[in-house]
Amino acid sequence: MTPADQPFDQPADQPADRPFDDPSDTSLWRPLHQLVAGVDADIAQVYADAAIEGVKPTWVRELLRLYREGPMTITELAEAIGRTHSALSQKVAAMKAAGLVRTTPGPDARTKRVDLTPAARRLAPRLAAEWRATEAALAELEAEIPYPVSKAVADVERALARKSFHERISERLREDPAWRGE
Repeated sequence: MTPADQPFDQPADQPADRPFDDPSDTSLWRPLHQLVAGVDADIAQVYADAAIEGVKPTWVRELLRLYREGPMTITELAEAIGRTHSALSQKVAAMKAAGLVRTTPGPDARTKRVDLTPAARRLAPRLAAEWRATEAALAELEAEIPYPVSKAVADVERALARKSFHERISERLREDPAWRGE
């Protein structure tokens, strides 16, 4: 059997009768991802309780920025919130499909301007209230725990400023024979 014929879950250098030790069974940060997903689900439930339909918690920052600043190109909006153009382009498409934003041609043929729909404009003050309530709830939660998540994030950011995550992964991969194809 050639390496290309091996099943995905069976590395080429491992006998077929030996189970594959899948490293994705463990993850130090999976609980963090699950925590954030749970918080987002709770915010979505707040929207459902208030009969606010079609809004995802991950869109609110962009919607509020458009409410405050007015129409922007996708590039301007991405820069305003610190995201990539690609990520914002996909998000704008989803928000447009949900009826929250509309796009019009920008100053040149390659750009689009994004603006809130009237429905999103009416909804924005409620979304701002939810944002304030969420931030207050997070502050309350952080006061209950011995090491606030916001402090942990700041500490991680400082450590990554000293040595990037890319560098940290690359160093380990250079040492791993499976990565080198051996």
